[in-house]
Amino acid sequence: MTRTVVESKTKTAVLGFDEPFCVIGERINPTGRKKLAAELEAGDFSTVEKDAVAQVLAGATVLDINAGVVYNSNPNPNETEPPLMKKIVELVQGLVDVPLCIDSSVPGALEAGLEICEGRPLLNSVTGEEERLEQILPLVKKYNVPVVAISNDDTGISEDPDVRFAVAKKIVERAADFGIPAHDIVVDPLVMPVGAMATAGLQVFALVRRLREELGVNTTCGASNISFGLPNRHGINNAFLPMAMGAGMTSAIMNPVALPVTQKAIAEKKAAVEAAGIILPEGMDDEAFVTMFGLGSTKPRAGKEMEAIRAANFLTNNDPHGGEWIKFNKPPAAEGEEGRGRGGRAGGRRRRA
Repeated sequence: MTRTVVESKTKTAVLGFDEPFCVIGERINPTGRKKLAAELEAGDFSTVEKDAVAQVLAGATVLDINAGVVYNSNPNPNETEPPLMKKIVELVQGLVDVPLCIDSSVPGALEAGLEICEGRPLLNSVTGEEERLEQILPLVKKYNVPVVAISNDDTGISEDPDVRFAVAKKIVERAADFGIPAHDIVVDPLVMPVGAMATAGLQVFALVRRLREELGVNTTCGASNISFGLPNRHGINNAFLPMAMGAGMTSAIMNPVALPVTQKAIAEKKAAVEAAGIILPEGMDDEAFVTMFGLGSTKPRAGKEMEAIRAANFLTNNDPHGGEWIKFNKPPAAEGEEGRGRGGRAGGRRRRA
């Protein structure tokens, strides 16, 4: 069986057809997050710290690290991304002990991350474009790391799944020329939005099966792409992920965290409750209120997608006897006990300076 091994200093995550699904947390990425981008340019890493810990507590087994900020003060990413990538990797490694995925379109940033990363990270990514192959595959070989291979090339992203398979095959073959084995190639077959292409889901499932059977490679995807532009995206994602797992997909780059309920949402719900003539208990706090009315939580927690993945792991016997499923469904830890036994570094251990 194909096994792709990624490691931190103390932990190992394995992608494989007979392994639990690997969740690669995507939150440490400033793309589309103006607030985070502004914080990073200002040297404020507080959101990065919160996102790292929250994702691991929610069940992420690998964390994606992307430093793709376009600084207002310097728009050249070749100058700004490498030192920022190094800083973020150092910071995250001091907070959590899961393996990392070094993610950038800038080769210098990829190498900066590889140089500082402890263990054996996943590199994200290489495409079928000739220039990209020549830039990235030597890095993969030099540092002996696995790499995400995205199924697009110099012609762009094809809607034809046969073309996307051919690009993946080309990358696997070119990697072999560098002495990189197929088990260190994790193919992203590219998930199209089902709202724009009705056959997008069927295409991915067929592609994943083919990649597994013909190339013997592990696979990943940007899971939320499938639901882009549609209402109730979590509902679609929750169905898509177990179906993709059933087809043979072994990992996904995704957000494992259900974000906290906002104060605005709480205020609006309280106004609606009062308008309906419902009298709330005196002194009810916000957490009790949102729990009572099914709004979620005021704290970050594992999202519904994680519930679907845990259930699918159990049903496919990648969670023997359901131990992880049972642990996942235990009541949350009491106040002051968050993080103990759930993947973050427990109290008493110092974070590196």
